[in-house]
Amino acid sequence: MSPTKLIHLAAALGLALAPLAQAQAQDTTTPAAPLLHSLFQDHAVLQRDQPLRVWGRAEPGEQVKVEIAGKRARVRAGADGHWEASLPALKAGGPYVLTAQAGQARQVVSDVMVGDVWLCSGQSNMELQVWRSLDARAEIAGAGNDRIRLLTVPQVAQVEPQRGFSEPVAWKPVDPDSVRDFSAACYFFARELQKTVDVPMGLVNAAWGGSRIQAWTSARQLRTLGRYDAELDVLERYARDPMEAVGAWGELWQGWWSGRPGVAADDRPWAPGTPAGQWRPAPAQLGAWEKWGVPELEAFDGMVWYRTTVELSAEQAAQDAVLALGPADEIDTTWVNGRAVGSTYGAGGGREYRLPPGLLQAGTNTVVVNVLDTYRDGGLAGPAEAHALVLADGTRVPLAGGWQYRVVPPELGTPPRAPWQSAAGLSTLYNGMIAPLGGYGLRGALWYQGESNTFEHAIYADLLRALRSDWRRQFGAKLPLMIVQLPNFGTPPTAPGESDWANMRQAQKQVADEDPGTGLVVTIDIGDRYDIHPTNKQELGRRLARAMRHLAYGEKLAPAGPVPESASRNGDAIVVSFAQVSGKLAAYGAEGPIGFEVCGSGPGSCRWASAELWNNRVTLRAPRAHEATRVRYCWADSPVCTLYDRDGGGPGLPAGPFEIAVSPMPYDDHAR
Repeated sequence: MSPTKLIHLAAALGLALAPLAQAQAQDTTTPAAPLLHSLFQDHAVLQRDQPLRVWGRAEPGEQVKVEIAGKRARVRAGADGHWEASLPALKAGGPYVLTAQAGQARQVVSDVMVGDVWLCSGQSNMELQVWRSLDARAEIAGAGNDRIRLLTVPQVAQVEPQRGFSEPVAWKPVDPDSVRDFSAACYFFARELQKTVDVPMGLVNAAWGGSRIQAWTSARQLRTLGRYDAELDVLERYARDPMEAVGAWGELWQGWWSGRPGVAADDRPWAPGTPAGQWRPAPAQLGAWEKWGVPELEAFDGMVWYRTTVELSAEQAAQDAVLALGPADEIDTTWVNGRAVGSTYGAGGGREYRLPPGLLQAGTNTVVVNVLDTYRDGGLAGPAEAHALVLADGTRVPLAGGWQYRVVPPELGTPPRAPWQSAAGLSTLYNGMIAPLGGYGLRGALWYQGESNTFEHAIYADLLRALRSDWRRQFGAKLPLMIVQLPNFGTPPTAPGESDWANMRQAQKQVADEDPGTGLVVTIDIGDRYDIHPTNKQELGRRLARAMRHLAYGEKLAPAGPVPESASRNGDAIVVSFAQVSGKLAAYGAEGPIGFEVCGSGPGSCRWASAELWNNRVTLRAPRAHEATRVRYCWADSPVCTLYDRDGGGPGLPAGPFEIAVSPMPYDDHAR
């Protein structure tokens, strides 16, 4: 038992251990604060074959000595106490002991391995734990691998970049306890990769369900896009004066609303006195609007306005106050007497918004809440009396005067998100979860995200490029990045149509295609039409490992399934040629593959095409196919796709969704 635990046990038993406590106080080998950053602790994995960057804090100006495996470095802490040392590269191996010493303070980190370190990041499908994956009970019971180490970054959002984590972190070797709540995609990737790359693996999981890509990108990088400057200015103000920044944000939000086509100039739902005819009484219990019995809300994802009033005396109105709201699913933006007072992302917790002095008034005060929901149930939690004004003298004044609601037409679009919101803001998760990783050595990064950005697929490619540049600036200019393309989800199509998810997949493919250091893993056949969180993360891990063997290690194998190379006219047909085919093309479930469309230049011009296989080509036929200007494949939220490659008896890998222009030149069979 450790001395600290012994002291606690003695205290619990009413025993005295003064001599031991005194000895602990005199132990100068243990600093009051660790010298090393919290990434460097027992069971850590350091990146092989590159200089080892190690850093931490000491007294300003103090000399720090660092040593591992006979490699040493000396540096001096800066005026702020921060220090960073660079040690020579090491080959894979271990375990080693890492030590740091400054004056009489000394920190020893044991059981350190040197191998390959991976950052696994994204939203809920990267966060999804092993216990939620296929055959989870057997996977957990059989987990045991001291050469795979796990570190989960705490889910913390910050408005400014942080050097350290605000909550404890720990490296843990794989066993049934440590792996249970770890990212399934990340763990199964490393387990599969280690079969061919036999070195220790360190996995750093930084993921947050429902997060947008903007939250994972630094403010500096987002500014290069030129579209978020106003929001980022507000975020900088929020770090200094949150209350003032919230008011400024409200004006930006209101400007967005007033600029929507079809919104009348006097339509200001947040303002007191908005015409009552636009509002309807809400049920007293509030709660999920899908359960109100209102037909237009039974399957509604979008925005709903809520409004109520509260009466205050002059004495009450003169006090400082906090507006306490119950949970809102999933994003609220809230006004009091026409002034924005807060905006929060997340369905699980209530809201507490401190009100500016002088905002409340004697008599009637108006509270307006706009709730945006994008998935499953949405709404403001009830009952009505769960929401209240909490005054400085402790008085709780319930907002029980009767709520009204107003449904926002979906065609108005999706509003901007407050930049300080945790998973839906700007740079917040970068600041709290990526920036604290500093320059920790990585072999590569895995990115599984996009579901929360499908509504803005038109700008996602630029956002993904920005994230890639951002992370390469932090972790190394040659950082390999592996993108998981969104899987199938939802009802399969009965006719060609437009799809935000398909456009998102095309954006992901475009970014991967343009950069030799970026890869793409196709998952269009291992999703779940009924669940946005498919549980077959084992096959995902196998595909990630295969693709990374090609991308990061240069193995001569096809990283994924067939990819389109060209589409050309051949008489009244169109021929699509494929590259990266292992063995030969194969169609499952029919004589030819299904899911192909031939299209004109505009929306609504696509029609199904019959397809025939010949070698590594697919011939498409449809009425007026010779007039088509583009070909689409697997173009839907949840398409049915049957084109694979097949080398030997295995099932092969799928051809991913794509859109490709038809070459104006006729197909020349003799050229091949």
